[in-house]
Amino acid sequence: MGAAKKIWNEMEVAAEARENGSTEFLSSPLIVDTSLSLPLMTPRVIALCKDLFKQWSKLDDSRFSVDTVSGGITNLLLKVTVKEESGNDVSVTVRLYGPNTDIVINRQRELQAIKYLSAAGFGAKLLAVFGNGMVQSFINARTLTPADMRNPKLAAEIAKQLRRFHQVEIPGSKEPQLWNDVSKFFEKASSLKFDEIEKQSMYETISFKEVQKEIVELKELAGHLNAPVVFSHNDLLSGNIMVNDEQEKLYLIDFEYGSYNYRGYDIGNHFSEYAGYDCDYSLYPNKDEQNHFFRHYLRPDKPEEVCE
Repeated sequence: MGAAKKIWNEMEVAAEARENGSTEFLSSPLIVDTSLSLPLMTPRVIALCKDLFKQWSKLDDSRFSVDTVSGGITNLLLKVTVKEESGNDVSVTVRLYGPNTDIVINRQRELQAIKYLSAAGFGAKLLAVFGNGMVQSFINARTLTPADMRNPKLAAEIAKQLRRFHQVEIPGSKEPQLWNDVSKFFEKASSLKFDEIEKQSMYETISFKEVQKEIVELKELAGHLNAPVVFSHNDLLSGNIMVNDEQEKLYLIDFEYGSYNYRGYDIGNHFSEYAGYDCDYSLYPNKDEQNHFFRHYLRPDKPEEVCE
């Protein structure tokens, strides 16, 4: 199935998730090499689906179509559509993890969270896991753009959904993970080596001693705030929000960075994503836009009654 390194042991993950009370799902040891072009990847994805879903195992490959939905830093999303013997078209989403993403993402924690978040109506249903990814139900919707997020109607709905998301109880430690994650990123970032001389020279201009000092100061300041801790999405950028325009239904998706964290951090991180992939922070929501979001977060039923 290609030369990609396996990111997790899918059998162990599946067994552990079931022991923790997770819903039954299928598993396969197969992997798909994400470095391949789509035409070369397609037969491997089809073989994977046939291995996972026995009702498709004897179907001719011509009954399968594979299309790219999106490709991000940590995921490649594929839509697989199958014409079954009945004549019905069935679609699933195959999510392929990027190389080395296990350095920053706890896949076991993600799987456990998916069960409870799915039961609360968030994201796609988990159908199967495999050597370097998972298969989920297909959501018929489009991903937002950064500009969409400042649409007042969509911003209000995101706020309402995020409030509900923050109310979901996930078993396990409820310690905020922000500083653990920052420490993990800092450790990796401060020990890099680049082959290109120009990149290495630029990298050496960074004072990681100063960065560490700022992290310590921020952590100390945050300790005085008594900030509420909730199960947070931690990655609520436009690409992780989908909307079906016809049904006017909004979905929060991709919970791989999800963990218990400070509520204000999750909201502030979402606001930072208004800047888009170009990191244009002049697009950060102004006070009126922030207050519009807060009102719908605090009182989804009566936002106008939230006092200043």
